[in-house]
Amino acid sequence: MTVTIYDVAREAKVSMATVSRVLNGNPNVKPETRKKVKDVIERLDYRPNAVARGLASKKTTTVGVIIPDISNLYYSALARGLDDIAEMYNYQIIITNTDNDPGKERDAFLGLISKQVDGIVFLGGALNEETLNDIKKSHLPVVICGTSEKDENMPSVNIDYNEAIKEAASKFLDGGAKQIAFVEGSYSEQLERHIVDGLKAAYDEHDMTFDEQYIISTGADYQSGAELYDTIRELDADVVITMSDETAIGLLHKAMDNGVSIPDQLEILSCSNTRLVNMVRPSLSSIALPLYDIGAVGMRLLTKYMNEETVEEANVILPYSIEYRATTK
Repeated sequence: MTVTIYDVAREAKVSMATVSRVLNGNPNVKPETRKKVKDVIERLDYRPNAVARGLASKKTTTVGVIIPDISNLYYSALARGLDDIAEMYNYQIIITNTDNDPGKERDAFLGLISKQVDGIVFLGGALNEETLNDIKKSHLPVVICGTSEKDENMPSVNIDYNEAIKEAASKFLDGGAKQIAFVEGSYSEQLERHIVDGLKAAYDEHDMTFDEQYIISTGADYQSGAELYDTIRELDADVVITMSDETAIGLLHKAMDNGVSIPDQLEILSCSNTRLVNMVRPSLSSIALPLYDIGAVGMRLLTKYMNEETVEEANVILPYSIEYRATTK
């Protein structure tokens, strides 16, 4: 039989309001009363229902997290940082996986609203127009991490992809690269546009013109990377920059299987820097995103909105580095 707040109040011989104050950490409870209530809670193994508490307090202390692909290490690293900060601020998280499906994404968002979460974090991926409209109509605090959207009013945490790609591309062009291919994944159009703009800026500084036929759309998984090999050879690209580590590794293995010398004949750089980059041989060069920090800062930003704290910067840009390993010269 489920233990209720009424049972705790009856056993402790206090009012339900007093039990509620103890549960919510209200300081206006005498120490001896607080101890008595906590002892009863422990003895009865009482577990407060977040939604039921939310009906009274208008807060459930739950946060929804929407992930495009829960099996992708990029997103799991983001989620780790988010979860640690959520625990620090006494929030429980509800994770939903969308499989990069716009329909599932919208269902996930609306489903979390129905669960009366206090806020929602989108970890990467591309938000479709219907979901964006739902966000605006909901008036619920929402933060996006590891991606960007056209609406600059949307709170976000990311790195400056434009500058990062420009820096990497300039190094390749300085080293004599003729054609750099960029491999898109299941990320936002706005984020990928930042990357293309960074490529173009690097080409412009070298008095060269970037040809958009070298922008290739594919999945963010290993198999998609392997299937990409023939296209890269047809384009005769000597450098490939991929959004996903898994895509880069699939391409790397397929190229080596076909006798391509890495990095002498083909250089590969990814944009995620998950732990996979050091597991593969040759080790994968990558733009090093502070994935844990992106998730952690995103959750802290959300707590500020949920608790109506002052937010000095809605769009947070974190520092990055570029780790040149064995797949680049």
